[in-house]
Amino acid sequence: MVEPLRHYRLLAFDWDGTLADSTGLIARALQQACRDLGLPVPCDDAARHVIGLGHADAIRYLAPNLEPALHASFSERYSVHYLSGDAAIPLFNGVREMLTELVERGFLLGIATGKTRRGLARALAQHGIAHHFAASRCADEGFPKPHPDMLQALMDCAGVEPVHTLMIGDTTHDLALARNARVDAVAVAYGAHAPEGLAKMAPLATLHSIAELRAWLTANG
Repeated sequence: MVEPLRHYRLLAFDWDGTLADSTGLIARALQQACRDLGLPVPCDDAARHVIGLGHADAIRYLAPNLEPALHASFSERYSVHYLSGDAAIPLFNGVREMLTELVERGFLLGIATGKTRRGLARALAQHGIAHHFAASRCADEGFPKPHPDMLQALMDCAGVEPVHTLMIGDTTHDLALARNARVDAVAVAYGAHAPEGLAKMAPLATLHSIAELRAWLTANG
């Protein structure tokens, strides 16, 4: 087994928009939930902005005037529209090969996601890649992003210190999570948030494809 080239031991991946090509479906489902409830329909950028946040934070951002008593209805309508396309969500090209290579190189892999535990379990089973991950943390198991809870839980589970941990994600929420947990981060610009916004968070790198991410990890992992 080849040892990691540098000092990282735990690689924590976001799911939606980082490993899975799901951001378009999520944004459309959020917009349709607003439409179903007679709310102003957010633009694509606004809908994509909340990807990765917990549902409560996403609803407050997209529908700030929605009565709290109707938040459950919003979540129900979102779920209906999301689940209509969930089974067809693909992994980005090259993800399987990258994960296999990283495990073979000796890294521990984790997932820090705004999905529910049930949603992540369904996605991992669908793609048959659960065995690659040593640990995962979901938004319904503690504090959602950008609170450091997710990364702290992953590091505790893996027995890895912040200095040996790298966060990989496609949103400013992922990068803020890493900053709050005092963990290095790299951004991927093929998901929910635009490269300009990601760059403002000063990640170690902003990468534009799985191929670029895999090459960066080979050179800097």
